[in-house]
Amino acid sequence: MSSKALTIPARLLRYCFHKPRRVFYVDPVRLYYGSPQVVTGSAVRTVDLRSDTVTKPGAAMRRAMAEAEVGDDVFGEDPTVNELQKIAADMFGMEAALYVPTGTMSNLIAVMVHCRERGDEMIVGDLSHIHVYEQGGSAQLAGVHSATVTTLSDGTFDLDQLISKIRHGYPDPHYPRSRLVCVENTHNIQGGRVLPLSFLQELRSVADNFGLTVHMDGARVMNAAVALGVQPSAILQHCHSVSVCLSKGLGAPVGTMLGGSKDFIQRAVRTRKALGGGMRQSGVLAAAGKIALSDMIGRMKEDHRNTKSFAQALLQCDPPMYQVDLTTVESNILRFRLRDAHMSPAEFCERMAGIDEEEVKALGQGVQVLMFPHVGGTVRAVWHLGISEEDTQLAIQKAHFVAHQHKLKSIRAA
Repeated sequence: MSSKALTIPARLLRYCFHKPRRVFYVDPVRLYYGSPQVVTGSAVRTVDLRSDTVTKPGAAMRRAMAEAEVGDDVFGEDPTVNELQKIAADMFGMEAALYVPTGTMSNLIAVMVHCRERGDEMIVGDLSHIHVYEQGGSAQLAGVHSATVTTLSDGTFDLDQLISKIRHGYPDPHYPRSRLVCVENTHNIQGGRVLPLSFLQELRSVADNFGLTVHMDGARVMNAAVALGVQPSAILQHCHSVSVCLSKGLGAPVGTMLGGSKDFIQRAVRTRKALGGGMRQSGVLAAAGKIALSDMIGRMKEDHRNTKSFAQALLQCDPPMYQVDLTTVESNILRFRLRDAHMSPAEFCERMAGIDEEEVKALGQGVQVLMFPHVGGTVRAVWHLGISEEDTQLAIQKAHFVAHQHKLKSIRAA
């Protein structure tokens, strides 16, 4: 055997032994979901800021579910589902709406209806939920290609860059056909940023000019409407379709509303069935959705206020351990940084979720605050209907306590 042949396995061995961190490193943008151990006990208070998906239906919602009038929704005979769909369509300012089990399915249905042929293309932000967190379903299940534009810090993207990505000259055999542009409002990864109405208006103009349709992943568009002080229809008038989640800040246990034209929804019904999303007596679930849309939108102001209060308190911490840009705190999602490089976001989240005797002595009780390490060395926290002003104050106390303990530890180490 030649010496040249021996060098290949030797290189592989060197790589395996000397590069272990690269092999096992996981970027938080790719995987930030998890289930930290929840500490229970009479002296422990848990403040769950991992996501607004952890909300639970309240008494009124549960009562409405128990008393819902139902029928077979696949036959179009569930009166509660039909009523929910009418309420949603009117609220969105669209011709029709469809009740869908999940937001991921709702987005996929929209892509499949707008992009009717395999090999069609959609243009999305590179940090959008559709692109990052939905398993590439558009390619995996629909045969739709994705082209990406750079997501800016406010959740928008450059429209000139968008135009540069649009394919021209179809049916040139070399390229897919550009069909669809997707936006996200509020923008999850960029910290709950609210898309400006002016951007949406300009985007729709570009789309119309090039014969594209616009779909909004509006999982949290109600947060956007509350933040802007406008009706949802004022935002959605610039879109051909929208997906609105009922099980995040609106507090329903399950469900998403897909809105669009009558023709779009007729096609969406068929696609929903093909994906296994046709449900029977789903009025039991839709009843919760009706409460979500009628009673839960206005109270989102509390979530936004609590988010900003926590952000401001981080800046007032002594010692100064946290870095926050208050101009980016627009809704119920907060991203912040740690000033001390000796504590990683993961270590910080672990410390916030842990409880020790010193904390109980200092705060009078144990406070477990659940958060996630997030994109670009940040920490993410999300407010929702399960988090009160009192919970927010407890989370502030815990953040200040962790900063104080970290300073003492650093002093002792020095």
